[in-house]
Amino acid sequence: MKLKRVFERREYKYLLSNSDYIAIRKLLMGYMQEDMFGLTTIQSLYFDTADNYFINRSIEHAQYKSKFRIRSYGRPSPTQPVYLEIKKKINGVVYKRRLGIPFNDLDKTINGHTITFADQQLNPNDQQIAREISWFFMKYHITPKVLICDDRVALFANDNPEFRVTFDFNIRFRTEDMALDAGTNGLKINPNFDVVMEVKALGAYPYWFSNIIANLHLVKQRFSKYGYVYEHYLRGIGDKNDSRII
Repeated sequence: MKLKRVFERREYKYLLSNSDYIAIRKLLMGYMQEDMFGLTTIQSLYFDTADNYFINRSIEHAQYKSKFRIRSYGRPSPTQPVYLEIKKKINGVVYKRRLGIPFNDLDKTINGHTITFADQQLNPNDQQIAREISWFFMKYHITPKVLICDDRVALFANDNPEFRVTFDFNIRFRTEDMALDAGTNGLKINPNFDVVMEVKALGAYPYWFSNIIANLHLVKQRFSKYGYVYEHYLRGIGDKNDSRII
């Protein structure tokens, strides 16, 4: 499936044991298939303000919250695209704007608290997303806070590619040497679950998926990788002006 630039959808999380994961994968056979990327390591570099404004709003379950991150699928080569993303959630609906640029342009695009796309050849739609990202940097003065990596399998429905389910494993993070080309190692988190399942849907679940969820007695839960890492490992450590944290 082609990577999209603009999203509007709802996202629901389920925290699974390994046995839950094996069971649901079997039940999804015939309804869903893996996307073209298969098992992929995802790196997400999260930005925030000096006083961690965005993650604290997320933890407080504010009706309106937003975040900025840079995402890489695997360890990027110089010409491979990385994705600058603004993600907003308003009354449960997720809106995401994504702009891809070559990895070797990243350092000259982001400079401290500022960002410029002067060297990028952008079409009109991407120019609008670039303006939104530039405004976000100018308004909030954000800097990198934590790099979170996980291994993901993504599925989409055979009869509706917009209905997607992802499974994330082996979540780890680091707050030093956060370059995306420095490898995907990090401190592994130690939660009381094994897999994060995320369901991405424009509307209601298909009936067959609702039946699977009900038969396995799975329940929606709140979960944020950045939020979990911040609450369990980072909050209260380091000076608020030190973006390395540890």
